[in-house]
Amino acid sequence: MFSRIKEDISVVFDRDPAARHTLEIITTYPGVHAIIMHRISHALSNRGLKWLARVLSNIARLFTGIEIHPAAVIGRRFFIDHGMGIVIGETAEIGDDCSLYHGVTLGGTSWTPGKRHPTLGNNVVVGAGAKILGPIMINDGARIGSNAVVVKEVPANTTVVGVPAREVIKSDMTQKNREKIANKMGFDAYGATQDMSDPVAKTVNRMLDHIHKMDERMDKMCIQMKSLGGEFDFEPLPGLKDAELSECNPEDHKDKHKTPHSTDKKE
Repeated sequence: MFSRIKEDISVVFDRDPAARHTLEIITTYPGVHAIIMHRISHALSNRGLKWLARVLSNIARLFTGIEIHPAAVIGRRFFIDHGMGIVIGETAEIGDDCSLYHGVTLGGTSWTPGKRHPTLGNNVVVGAGAKILGPIMINDGARIGSNAVVVKEVPANTTVVGVPAREVIKSDMTQKNREKIANKMGFDAYGATQDMSDPVAKTVNRMLDHIHKMDERMDKMCIQMKSLGGEFDFEPLPGLKDAELSECNPEDHKDKHKTPHSTDKKE
């Protein structure tokens, strides 16, 4: 227990750039306080002192704002950043090297005794405000986006976002194609954007995918026509970086719409 507490303190230096020295961590980090109290209450619960363990966990919640049931199983090098509002249920299990941010809930969806709370594998990161509900598995290396609501199993090394949470599909080949087309067009504002939940980025990325397919088909058509004796004058595509909207003088715009019969009141 004490060796794990020592690891919980030392890991803060790796995951929080604001940490300066050990004394500061021990005295001012509520996440570390909650973990230390849980290690003790969990040991008491395993020895049959369940009432005392619950009392200790409630004291920890009073001072830290973090509620961890004494029966919850937490692995090594567990890190809680900020921590306010975190709830970890009785049958929750957390692997090694996991990180939780404030407002996270590892909750249950049933009143039936037994396994009711989620299981987190190793090296899992759960963003602020995320809710993981039910006896589901969050596999190794998974990333849960902020405010996501997870109700299904998450595969290993996968990022999920949204309500309900859905997998963020990342294709290195597709991304390379987008960057290639964006550079060819002279446009790169969204060319390197990953497929996250931004609807504008998704729309532009889909346009780049469509242009890429059209470009491929045109190249194939040109090759076939050239093989039949056709001649083509290939010119580079004009870039979009230097494109500007022409400025319009408001007075000119006003004069353009002035009717021939309109006269000044003074006349």
